[in-house]
Amino acid sequence: MPLPVTYILSNIHKALAFEWVAEELDRGRFGLSFVLLNPGDSVLETFLRGRGVDVLRVAYRGKKDLPAAIFRIVRFLRTRGTRVVHCHLFDACVAGLVAARLAGVKKRLYTRHYATFHQVYFPRAVYYDRFINAQATGIVAISGNVKGALRKEGVNPRKVHLVHHGFRLEAFGDVAAERTAGLRSKYGLAGKGPVVGVISRYFELKGIQYVVPAFRQLLARFPGAHLVLANATGDYAATIRALLSELPAGSYTEIRFEEDVAALYGLFDVFLHVPINEHLEAFGQTYVEALAAGVPSVFTLSGVAPEFIEDGRNALVVPFRDAAAIYEATSRLLEDAPLRQSIVAQGRADVQGRFSLHTMIHKLEELYQDEHD
Repeated sequence: MPLPVTYILSNIHKALAFEWVAEELDRGRFGLSFVLLNPGDSVLETFLRGRGVDVLRVAYRGKKDLPAAIFRIVRFLRTRGTRVVHCHLFDACVAGLVAARLAGVKKRLYTRHYATFHQVYFPRAVYYDRFINAQATGIVAISGNVKGALRKEGVNPRKVHLVHHGFRLEAFGDVAAERTAGLRSKYGLAGKGPVVGVISRYFELKGIQYVVPAFRQLLARFPGAHLVLANATGDYAATIRALLSELPAGSYTEIRFEEDVAALYGLFDVFLHVPINEHLEAFGQTYVEALAAGVPSVFTLSGVAPEFIEDGRNALVVPFRDAAAIYEATSRLLEDAPLRQSIVAQGRADVQGRFSLHTMIHKLEELYQDEHD
């Protein structure tokens, strides 16, 4: 009989990672269901129901809905006979782990999707982190950086399991030219270049405040250069836009959201991802996506990056908070074709085994089965 496993998520509208889990987890060994704490319908719910996955949607708009959510989840888990619960994101972890404990589920897992974010920006939230850690019987760390953060919170290392995010990497390498051309037309980028790309929300920790001055310098060397900032929203927007106002008109494009991320990478001649310190980024999926997409990249080393990024081998690495170094590295990539070719080839090779979807699913299946045993 398949082992009943229930995923509990909060405030997720669409997420490829969970679509992939629903498609790839061995349904002969595991009976998968989902609890979605959402204010309404979602793309993810529609996807799951369309593939015959049992889904409970719990109307959830904030912490005032926690008691009712916990009650409904307890009933769902008992009805299904769930043996393993796997929670993702903060509200789902609070409601899901408490409900799982009340329902008598002995194997209670959660994935930690942040590293030191609470410790730096919301110190009071660390108390909630410790509460969540105590409710779980196992914690999935998505990088060595997250493992370190959990260790600082006093979590027993035997309770922590390292499972990197996995990707359908071929989706980034096999993009039809028509898709990229469509985005180039959509955003008015035809004839502009070289194009320097960033895919990151406007948060201080992402370091975009150092990208914009670096790009301003770059324009003197490459007058036709164009900066593309995707996911252009966040609480640091005022600071970023003040810096953008100093750039020449028409030299940059902000994109609030683009669903076809794989094709978006195809617009870029160079990609930049420069978080401001080594601990704030929990994983940093753009490190993996950019290399899988074959875009020569400039990085600072945060999140998962120290585990596989090597300067001059699969990317160029710059110091934290250093606009001048970002400018020099970007210029070097644009001017050195052999270097671009070598790091692109090596980057694609380096992400294949470590971050494949198959690798992640295999580790999760082992974890669920081990937890059951």
